Amino acid sequence: MGETPSTLHPSFNAGVVIEARVERLTSDAGAVIMREVMERSGIIEWLTERLHDPRQPHLVTYPLADLLRTMLLLFAQGWRDQDDADALRLDPALRLAAAGTRSTTPLAEGAHLASQPTLSRLLDILTLEPNRPVLREAVGELAARRLRAERGGHKLRHLTIDVDGLPVEVHGEQPGSAWNGHYHQRMYHPIIACAAETGDLLDARLRPGNAHTAEGALDFVLALVDRLEGSMCQVAAVRMDAGFPEERLLAGLERRGTPYVARLRNNRALDRLAGPYLKRPPGRPPIEPRLWLHELEYQAGSWSRPRRVVLVVKERPDDLLLDHFWLLTSFSAAAVPAEDLLAHYRQRGTAEGHFGELMDVLAPALSSAPRTKSRYRDNPLPALPTGIDAAARNEAILLLHLLAYELMHAGRRAMELATHTGWSLRRFRERVLRVGGRVLLHARRVTLVIAQTAAGFWSALWPRFERFTWAGS
Repeated sequence: MGETPSTLHPSFNAGVVIEARVERLTSDAGAVIMREVMERSGIIEWLTERLHDPRQPHLVTYPLADLLRTMLLLFAQGWRDQDDADALRLDPALRLAAAGTRSTTPLAEGAHLASQPTLSRLLDILTLEPNRPVLREAVGELAARRLRAERGGHKLRHLTIDVDGLPVEVHGEQPGSAWNGHYHQRMYHPIIACAAETGDLLDARLRPGNAHTAEGALDFVLALVDRLEGSMCQVAAVRMDAGFPEERLLAGLERRGTPYVARLRNNRALDRLAGPYLKRPPGRPPIEPRLWLHELEYQAGSWSRPRRVVLVVKERPDDLLLDHFWLLTSFSAAAVPAEDLLAHYRQRGTAEGHFGELMDVLAPALSSAPRTKSRYRDNPLPALPTGIDAAARNEAILLLHLLAYELMHAGRRAMELATHTGWSLRRFRERVLRVGGRVLLHARRVTLVIAQTAAGFWSALWPRFERFTWAGS
C-alpha cells in the first residue's frame, strides 16, 4: 500500500487539507449493534457449546467464539473477502465488537482482529462433518430466538416455509459447481428456505450446479419442519415453485401431514384439461382484467393418485388469448377455498425478495479450490488441508452468510418496529451499520462517538433491544 502521506491538498479547494493521524477512527461503528444482537440472543454461546474444535487448547490464541464473531461481523458489515480481515485488524469498533474480553482490553496494544489465515482455519473447523449440521441448525435457532424475543416468548400458530433453488454463480473450478443450461452459467444450485411471515432465512444445503430443483428436497424439508415445529411455530406449511412437485416429495409431505401448495408446469395433459375453460365469455372485453378459478383433480403419470389442482385463468384487456396457470395443493377446498389459495401463493414474491437480499447485500463469495494439477510447473497450487472437502467448505461459507443475514434481519426488524416504516437490508447497513465513529479511552471506560447522521436511528433502535425478551437464550 505504500507509506501514508502526512497531508493531501485537493485542487478544488485550497482551504482543505487532508491528514492521516494515528487515531481510533472507524467506518464500522455499527458492528457494536451486531454484537449486541449476538449477545442478547446467546447464539454464539449456543454454537460454541456444540461445535467440535480440534485445536490444542494450549496453542489457541483466539477462542472459537471470538473467531465466529469476527467472521459474522465482517460479513454483516459488507466485508465479503477474507483478505479484508488483514486490512481491518486494527479497526477499533470491530475489535470491541468481536472480542470476548471486557473494558478497554480489546483496544490494548498488541490486541487486534484475527488474521486472514486464522479465519481460514476457522472455516476448516466449520467444514468438519460434525460441525456443518450445527451451523445449519443454528440458522433456524437464531430465527426462532428472534421471533420469540419479538413476540414476548410466544411461537407462531401457523408458519409458511418457502422453498426454492437458488442459483449461485461461480467463477473458477469449484468442486461441485457445474454448467446449468437453464440459468446459462456455471454455478452451485443450493436449496434454501425462508419463513414467509417473518422474513427469516431458515436453512440451506449446497448442491451441484446441475442438480434438479427438487433433488434432496424431501429430506431437507422434513428435517426443517421438525425443527421449526418445536421452536418457531405450531403448524408449518410448505410453499414451492413449479420445479418441486414430484411424487416422492408430495407423498412424503402428505404422510407427515404437512400441507403444501405449489405451482405446476404446463404440459399437454394439463392443456387438454384446461381447454374447456379457456374460452372468452360472450360480450365485449372489459377494460379491467378478469380472473376465473376452477377446482379440478389431476394425476400426473408419475403420481400415485389424483390430487387437487386449481386452474387460474386470466384475461387481460390487450391480450388476444386467455392466460392460465395451475396450482397444486394438499389443502382441501373446504379448508382453503380457491380464492384464498391463490392469494396465499401470490405472497411467495416476498420470499423471493429476501433471497434476493441475501445474494445482493451479503453476496456470498464461495471460494475456489485448486485444480488437481497445476497448469504451471513452476507455480504449483497448494492443496486444501487433509480431510477438508472443498464443496463442504463452500456449504459452511453459505451457512455463515445465512447467520449473518439473520443478525442483520434482527436489527432491521427492530428498526422497523421502532420507526414504523419498512427497511431494506441494504438501507439498514448503509444508514445504521456503516457509520463513522471515533473511539475514546478514559481510564477503564471506552466511549464510542458516532456520526450525528446516525444518532437518531441508534436512539430509536436501542430501546427496542431493551424491550425484547430473548426467550431460550
